[in-house]
Amino acid sequence: MGPTFEDVIAEAASAPVEGWDFSWLDGRASEARPSWGYQRLMSARLATASAALDIQTGGGEVLAEAQVFPRTMVATESWPPNVAKATTLLHPRGVVVVAAPDEPPLPFADEAFELVTSRHPATIWWGEIARVLRPGGTYFAQHVGPASVFELVEFFLGPQPEARRGRHPDDEAAAARAAGLTITDQRTERLRIEFNDIGAVVYFLRKVIWMVPGFTVEAYLDQLRRLHDRIEQEGPFVAYSTRTLTEATKP
Repeated sequence: MGPTFEDVIAEAASAPVEGWDFSWLDGRASEARPSWGYQRLMSARLATASAALDIQTGGGEVLAEAQVFPRTMVATESWPPNVAKATTLLHPRGVVVVAAPDEPPLPFADEAFELVTSRHPATIWWGEIARVLRPGGTYFAQHVGPASVFELVEFFLGPQPEARRGRHPDDEAAAARAAGLTITDQRTERLRIEFNDIGAVVYFLRKVIWMVPGFTVEAYLDQLRRLHDRIEQEGPFVAYSTRTLTEATKP
C-alpha cells in the first residue's frame, strides 16, 4: 500500500520552498517549456552588454546559468531568504545583489544600465525600467501571461473572470509604450502542466504564493482531499501555464 493522503500532504507541507528551484517536483509534476529558450537568449545578451540589471532575481538560479556577465552586473530581490540564496550563488562571480522592494523606485540612477532582464517578475514597473535604461538600451524578459494555471486557481477559488485579463500582452505592450519604450518582440505560448499527486499541488501553491493567496493546507483541506480523490481516480490534474517573451528598447 502506498503513502496515504495525510502522508503526502505532510511531506509537501514541510518541504523547503526558498529560491526558484523546482527539482522537488521531479516525477511528481511536469511543465512544457516555451519554444524560445529564455535562458539561452538572456545569456547571449548579457555576454555583449557593458552594464546589466536583473530584476526580481529570486534565488539567482536563472541568472547564474549565464556563462559571461557584463563588467557591471546587478540583481535585485525583495524576499530575504532569496536575497541570501542569490548572494551566495552570485557574489563569487562578481554580481552585486541588492535587497529592494518590488515597487518603485529602483535604487539606481537614471540611465545606469544598457540591459535590464527579468524572468517571471511579480510586478512590472515600466516607468522605472525606462528610467534606468540608457538610450538604445533593451529590456528583455519572460513574463507570466494571462490566466496562467487558472485551472488550478479556479479549482480552489472558483471562477475569476476579471483576474483572467491580468498580464495580457496587449495591456503590457500599451504600458511599455506609455513609458516611452518600443516593443520589438512579443510572443505568447500556452504550455501543458500535469500534477501527478496532491503533494505536487501543495508544494506548488506554497512556493508560488500569488496563485491562491494565503494558501495553507489547513484552510483548503476539503478541496485538497477532493482533488486528491480526483487524481487517484482520473489521473494527473492538467493545467496550462502562459508565458510571454517580451523585448522592448528605449529610443
